[in-house]
Amino acid sequence: MKITQPCVEGRLIKRYKRFLADIELLDGRIITAHTPNTGSMKGCADPGSRVWVYDTQNPARKYIYSWDLVEDAEGHLVGIHTGRPNYLVREAIESGVITELQGYKCIKLEAKYFDTGTRFDLLLTGHETENDCFVEVKNVTAKRSAHVAIFPDAVTKRGQKHLVMLEDAVTRGYRAAMVYCIQRDDVTSFSPAFEIDPDYANALIHASENGVEAYAYKSKISPEEVTLMKTVEVKY
Repeated sequence: MKITQPCVEGRLIKRYKRFLADIELLDGRIITAHTPNTGSMKGCADPGSRVWVYDTQNPARKYIYSWDLVEDAEGHLVGIHTGRPNYLVREAIESGVITELQGYKCIKLEAKYFDTGTRFDLLLTGHETENDCFVEVKNVTAKRSAHVAIFPDAVTKRGQKHLVMLEDAVTRGYRAAMVYCIQRDDVTSFSPAFEIDPDYANALIHASENGVEAYAYKSKISPEEVTLMKTVEVKY
């Protein structure tokens, strides 16, 4: 996925009120940028961090800039924008990177799940031999150690609900998959974050034992482009 909006580098002053961040740009200007991430941003919101924001070029917005990337304490780029993963995963399916989900003729975004009030990020249909597949996508930014990405970075009841509903999809005869979109390239495996949300971690184990597929892919990332590139092992 090309980042088409003009990117501007700066330094993080502070993140606050979940959706706001004060940033000093290289030219000395201090701006308040929208932060498109509802999580804790563990390891990704340290004051003084090198960051990139993009200009939405929308004068109607209160905050014209949106925060997109951060360089962590070890010098690795991390994509914090939670609006990108659905499109990154769709692109990776269409390009053949996510091999486990190949062969479907149609990909629908924001698919309604019957009359449950739930929507899944993707619905794959039209495979010659496989059942239709509901897919939920999660953006992963945090890591436990040098090479282990983790999710979630904060307690998520909504995330648990998605796992329960994916299990329900399996009982209805569908395929169901959870795809962890790791917007960083410095990890070699993925694990649920038992230390942050044990209920979510246990729910993922339960879902995996009952037919829900779990995949994790890491990214090649730069201020100009983010692309899912390689699968990493899911470890429980």
